[in-house]
Amino acid sequence: MSRTVRVLVVADEVAPQLYRPEVRELTPDLVVSCGDLPFEYLEYLVTTLSVPLVFVPGNHDPDLKVDRSTLAAQPLSWSSHMRDALEPGGCENIDGKITAVAGLRIAGLGGCIRYNEGPHQYTQRQMSRRVMRMEARNRMRPPQRRGVDLLVTHAPPLGTGDAADLPHQGIGALHRLIRVLEPTYLLHGHIHPYGFEQPDRRVGETRIINVIPYKLLEVEV
Repeated sequence: MSRTVRVLVVADEVAPQLYRPEVRELTPDLVVSCGDLPFEYLEYLVTTLSVPLVFVPGNHDPDLKVDRSTLAAQPLSWSSHMRDALEPGGCENIDGKITAVAGLRIAGLGGCIRYNEGPHQYTQRQMSRRVMRMEARNRMRPPQRRGVDLLVTHAPPLGTGDAADLPHQGIGALHRLIRVLEPTYLLHGHIHPYGFEQPDRRVGETRIINVIPYKLLEVEV
């Protein structure tokens, strides 16, 4: 028997109408962030709504990685504090992962194509290697659990709503990941609409949605 999961998806721009207690009226079962949002905004959403929040980092987010040897050399209390400070409290980073949350199978791939030395930026070749690792993780899952309902990215697939300039170029390897994971939706940010409605696109049976600043989806599972 199918059921509907309500998913609030946010990215890149803070939506003032969500940054208030009335956001509870949307009654989502899950919040998804596609990156480049203030951590205090995500923490407000997860605290106010009391539902899981998963995210991938965008190119303007801080570096979320700390060298393990640095952590190991510090007191446990310091290490825990640093881990908490690196990511928004109460939220789960799903970058490079395939997981199950709120009854949905979800994969995440953060970052964008490299255009300077900032964090969460990769060449097309590096993105291809990241996708290959995700494919391997998918193969390790039981056959009945392979594939996903949502593929959450920061940048879109190459040629599907991206732009010609390098900072906003799409990711070529996402087309391969779509074929492997067969998501119902690919949700992304990064390409700001600047007041213009961004049409949804399709790659095969997958619906590609630019969610900036937010979308409320009803996903049948």
